[in-house]
Amino acid sequence: MGYDGIVLESWSRWAAFRILHDPSMRNMALQFIKELGDALHGVSLEKNDKQRLQLVYVIGPPQSEKLQPHDFGPKDLRSLDDAVDGFSLMTYDFSGPHNPGPNAPLKWIHSTLWLLLGTDEDCARARRIFLGINFYGNDFLLKGGPGGGAITGRDYLSLLEKHKPQLQWEKNSAEHLFYYSDDENNFHAVFYPSPMSISVRLEVGRYWGCGISIWEIGQGLDFFFDLL
Repeated sequence: MGYDGIVLESWSRWAAFRILHDPSMRNMALQFIKELGDALHGVSLEKNDKQRLQLVYVIGPPQSEKLQPHDFGPKDLRSLDDAVDGFSLMTYDFSGPHNPGPNAPLKWIHSTLWLLLGTDEDCARARRIFLGINFYGNDFLLKGGPGGGAITGRDYLSLLEKHKPQLQWEKNSAEHLFYYSDDENNFHAVFYPSPMSISVRLEVGRYWGCGISIWEIGQGLDFFFDLL
């Protein structure tokens, strides 16, 4: 069908099933990625036989300020240098219904990149990192128990039209949010991208020398594309 390659996400699933907690299984997982990348690089594109199929590998951020054995770290980045053409870094989903808050706090994004690219040797690999930018938001229930979750641009516009809230800029996270009460008097907090929050994250990418990846194109507002 004329694809340029594949985007593979497996690390988070391997971690969830504790495969990466076993050193031998972890090595096998890395070997699988290497062999897949090598196999793709051995195949020419249909539309240009001088180019090869590419592999973009999806990696999640560390779960703490210190890398854990199952986290994807700088050593893994180096070991896959020749096999992987780009790494899509999921710098979003920081908060959830049980810990409501911003989608991708700015300091957390910087600390994640620092863990991966903090040395001079690793910093040169920044061009292969695609910094994840969310085009979705979250509507969290603050009172009445944990609840809520992801919303798209259409949901966001509906909430704005119905509740006419006042947008607030949260300086520490560099995100916009607003609060509202629903028909049952439950109190909500909504975090959703804005031109300002996206621009700040694009500047982070420029600072580090990264590319960007977006999750997900169809979930944002049309004018977001004006920033890209």
